[in-house]
Amino acid sequence: MRVSTRPALLVSLLIAAALGWGAASAAAAATWAPVKSATIHPGVQLFTKDAQCTANFIYTDGSTVYIGQAAHCSGTGGNNESDGCVAPSLPLGTQVTVTGAKHPGTLVYNSWLTMQQLKEKNPDVCKYNDLALVRLDPADVASVNPTVPIWGGPMGIDTTGTKPGEAVYSYGNSQLGLGTGAISQKQGTSDGDEGNGWSHVVTTSPPGVPGLGILSTLEVAPRTASNGVGDLSRELDYMRQHSAFALVQLVNGTEPFSSSGR
Repeated sequence: MRVSTRPALLVSLLIAAALGWGAASAAAAATWAPVKSATIHPGVQLFTKDAQCTANFIYTDGSTVYIGQAAHCSGTGGNNESDGCVAPSLPLGTQVTVTGAKHPGTLVYNSWLTMQQLKEKNPDVCKYNDLALVRLDPADVASVNPTVPIWGGPMGIDTTGTKPGEAVYSYGNSQLGLGTGAISQKQGTSDGDEGNGWSHVVTTSPPGVPGLGILSTLEVAPRTASNGVGDLSRELDYMRQHSAFALVQLVNGTEPFSSSGR
């Protein structure tokens, strides 16, 4: 059985680094806060109304800085809502509390809302296209560093999918599991792709969300630590083609990725 990761059910986790970095371009680093003192970075907690999610990565279009979360984090339907083409969501313009920021961010892109506006019919896209952007207040940009905790990176976006047995490296920052919300290091493997490449199945212990995408499903049984993960490369391409955010790019970390950690 799979259950959707609506924020009322669990807090999203972030997996950093995985597979074939550098296959797609990412925005060059500008002037960012030092990695050790930055208060806004991948993995901070975001609060959209009553929902709590973990940020995935930092993005920019060259003039504005955004922090990413799953589109389902602003969903207003039931816990089992997983079809973004019909699931209800809070509107664009909704304020989002960003841990480490002095000012609220603003929800400016949500793939669910975009797909509904376009009347998207592709079932794989509807199920796995799960990305949202939160615009950071300009006053908070000086507190941002795009580096992923523990592992470093990102250093690009994988565009070729995952192969069974391929290594993934992760960290979690969630109240799922032990309930402490502390960042913990994890490693795991890929179980391959699904949804015609729109999703990747990865297994870690405890479960988490990989840096190649956004958590869309959590395997409850029989693979107790398996996640269905939306493909970030495809999610970004969809956003660029169907919204005003055609220039938005993932921002590389200021520290390189290392499979042994930083």
